[in-house]
Amino acid sequence: MSVEKQINEVDTITVKFAGDSGDGIQLTGDQFGNTTAIAGNDFATFPDFPSEIRAPLGTTYGVSSYQIQFAAKDIYTPGDTPEVLVCFNPAALKVNIGIVNKGGLIIVNEDEFTDKNLKKAGFETNPLDPNDDTLRDYRVHKIKITTLTLESLNEMEMGHADKLRCKNFLALGVVSWLFSRPLEPIENFLKSKFGKKPQILEANMKVLHAGFNICDTMEIFPIMYKVPPAKLEPGTYRNINGALATSYGLLAAAEKIKLPIVFSGYPITPASEILHTLAALKQFNVAAIQTEDEIAAVTMALGAAYGGSLGITGSSGPGLALKVEAINLAVMTELPLIIFDFMRSGISTGMPTKTEQGDLLMSLFGRPSDSHLIVLAPSSAQDCFWISIEAVRLATKYMTPVIVLSEGFLINSSEPWKIPNLDDIPEMKSGFRTDPKGYLPYKRNKATLARDWVRIGTPGLEHTIGGLEKTNETGQITQDPENHDLMTRLRYEKTQKVANDIPELEIMGDKDADLLLVGWGSTLGSMRASMEAVASQGKKVAMINIRHLNPLPKNLGDILRSFKKVAVIELNLGHLNMLIRSKFLIDTAFLGRVTGQPIAVTEMIDFINKELETIKEH
Repeated sequence: MSVEKQINEVDTITVKFAGDSGDGIQLTGDQFGNTTAIAGNDFATFPDFPSEIRAPLGTTYGVSSYQIQFAAKDIYTPGDTPEVLVCFNPAALKVNIGIVNKGGLIIVNEDEFTDKNLKKAGFETNPLDPNDDTLRDYRVHKIKITTLTLESLNEMEMGHADKLRCKNFLALGVVSWLFSRPLEPIENFLKSKFGKKPQILEANMKVLHAGFNICDTMEIFPIMYKVPPAKLEPGTYRNINGALATSYGLLAAAEKIKLPIVFSGYPITPASEILHTLAALKQFNVAAIQTEDEIAAVTMALGAAYGGSLGITGSSGPGLALKVEAINLAVMTELPLIIFDFMRSGISTGMPTKTEQGDLLMSLFGRPSDSHLIVLAPSSAQDCFWISIEAVRLATKYMTPVIVLSEGFLINSSEPWKIPNLDDIPEMKSGFRTDPKGYLPYKRNKATLARDWVRIGTPGLEHTIGGLEKTNETGQITQDPENHDLMTRLRYEKTQKVANDIPELEIMGDKDADLLLVGWGSTLGSMRASMEAVASQGKKVAMINIRHLNPLPKNLGDILRSFKKVAVIELNLGHLNMLIRSKFLIDTAFLGRVTGQPIAVTEMIDFINKELETIKEH
């Protein structure tokens, strides 16, 4: 018999799941995100997992987490501090206790708080002990998640280890009840994932319902929470992360331009998710190729572009460095190679699962000679869809390589996505040259300065190709200094002409403000949330987010000069800031972090208030 519960309605809430990498944390968070999407809330997620996926169990450096903020209103970040923390072990509590809101709800797997595990996590005493004051500022609910999982599967003939793998779904059942979420979406997921493994399906179903029913029949929580649906624009929505959005964007672009996709990539990088996704979509004329190294990946993609396909490759910063020579070859041959750089934190291998914006200067200038190409950056998980289409459009129209700077944070995070109508996607034409009359390999379109794209083997259009400098128009190999100067300037001019083909920047916030925030990529979310928070206090702030980083939008200079103070926000030590200061000769304030984490909204609000005070003083 269920117990009558009090239901509290709230506008927004942030939940964080945390445990060992083997606890299924990412899957748990992802499924809770799916139910949130179906409930009609706006939401943003932040999966955060360690590089050492095989770290010793119960250690702090093996903790994996998944944070989600969901609301009945527009939100732009996964939240700074969770109101609810679900801990599968002491290490998860140790790592995350410092960020939980005072008075917040902490759910712990009591079974894991053994002396051995406490010692591994660095606790000198048990924080669950009534005499311990570690958790005195929080509402703590102890649930024997491991025990209850095993008991609910007592009658099933499964190994002990297999039973324990189901405990994440017991926790998911608990949290689903706590936030008045239906179980049907999770059930549908389990059926699709484990339909051919009936025992695993049954076990996870039992455990999921056990977690839900325990809360429904026992006095574990005195209060349930309900977050009403957000007022989203009418349409069909789904939950999407940046990796899937990127892949779908490429498919949509390929459909519009009527060309096959060849994606080649070296595995075990932040780009691997794109490779895996596209490999499962071969029915859409996609060839996804795993290569032995980064150089093979990029040259294969370049060869595909030369052959008349959409040649695409992906990696992260260290991989981009290895691809440099082939990228320059694409600049020289003027072929539409597309490179996705999913930026990770740190130099060399660094922190491969953490986020950063560290590759902007390398993308702009990190190649021999004057090597000019287009650089783009998505601002959100769903924007990864549109930026992929934009990359294809510009690369094929201007016959030049394009680098897309996405971030680990965007690739892994998810949000509601309104499925677009194909009619909303711009028309694109491949425009292959077939007429040999008057053909010259480097004769250019007057409007775009793009040379003709010719499929291999087209009769009468044979020409020399390769990395040696070519004579303008005729394409003959040459070492003439004046010609080299001309070709370099033409390639530069070609990329600059793109500025006529991209939208001008729109100012968000108060256009008559004294302070302008400038960012690119994922900083959009934190900037917007901070700006709105400051505006609610009666203060005026404006902001812009730059998606086209080379060339820059035509009106950027005018916007920058129209504000008293400009502050640049980045997840690096000042790449865009350096570019803006040198190009537009203006003074700027700067906020940058290289912690492997998004900039917290609270930190940005403090920064904004400080800069506003500085303006007042002067």
